[in-house]
Amino acid sequence: MKRRTQKRNLLCLAIASLAYVAGWQASAQEWPQRPIRFIVAFGAGGGADIIGRILAQAMQDKLNQPVVIENRPGAGGTIGNEAVARAEKDGYTLGIMTAGQIIAATTRRALRYDALADFDPVSLVATASLLIVVRPDFPFSTIKELVVAAKAEPGKIVFASSGFGATQHFSAELFMQTAGIKMVHVPFRNSPEAISSVLGRQVDVLFDTISALLGQVQSGELRALAVTGKERFPAVPDVPTVIESGMVPGYDVTTWYGVFAPRGTPRSVIDKLNRTLNEILTEGPVRERLAGAGVVVQGSTPEAFGAFMSSEFARWNAVREAAGIEQR
Repeated sequence: MKRRTQKRNLLCLAIASLAYVAGWQASAQEWPQRPIRFIVAFGAGGGADIIGRILAQAMQDKLNQPVVIENRPGAGGTIGNEAVARAEKDGYTLGIMTAGQIIAATTRRALRYDALADFDPVSLVATASLLIVVRPDFPFSTIKELVVAAKAEPGKIVFASSGFGATQHFSAELFMQTAGIKMVHVPFRNSPEAISSVLGRQVDVLFDTISALLGQVQSGELRALAVTGKERFPAVPDVPTVIESGMVPGYDVTTWYGVFAPRGTPRSVIDKLNRTLNEILTEGPVRERLAGAGVVVQGSTPEAFGAFMSSEFARWNAVREAAGIEQR
């Protein structure tokens, strides 16, 4: 009797487990059935917010469900990342991952999430070079002249960034390490303040996004020396790359944006999201809007985006260590 009861209990448990798996798979296949929360870990109006809103509009048209942007700014994007990491793993909370958030993870010792292990990558969606600009009366007009001057007088040239540990800051650190020069860093709270410091001739050089600087460069208020990517950028085709100077070999920096979900989100949901995003990124109106935001459209598999995130973490952590920047 005891053995028969045990068999019956095991059979019931097996049936219940199969029913749960079948129900879970069906639920994943039917996703989405309600609004999707899309967390942007930065304030309204920034690059991640603009790109997130372009994607959200196109996604809800494809998925027939509202995709609602939720801005959760602060701490270099880590507050928003934590919100995604702690969300239900059901496909109804997504986030935008950026180069800046990966860099922030290298500088913070006590994050309450793992920047790589706690997320399921969905797709890379866009990349963009930075611009290196100088104040109008800066005496050097090329990267070669800048590097030569910085080598002649280490620590005399001052560069601004939009914040300690930001992509802009680490891009300059990598530039100095690769070129073998030393400039003085002055961090500001955001891009507008950093740009104002160059316009006001308080600092000499600024590394920042093309979208943030394009207006001042086109008007002649700031002078662009180079773009940081390995190829010239469509929005500023006459501005050379840093590599073209011959003074900073192999220097290639782009900021980037991708979509991710909490680790453990059903694979069928990740795959549907990936297909949806890659379809969206082929559509003319979406590509035009993203180009207008100063980025180059990408697209990837989840696996390729995950490998890219890992390589970016390793790269920027090495830059942090070489710069002697301690984790906080």
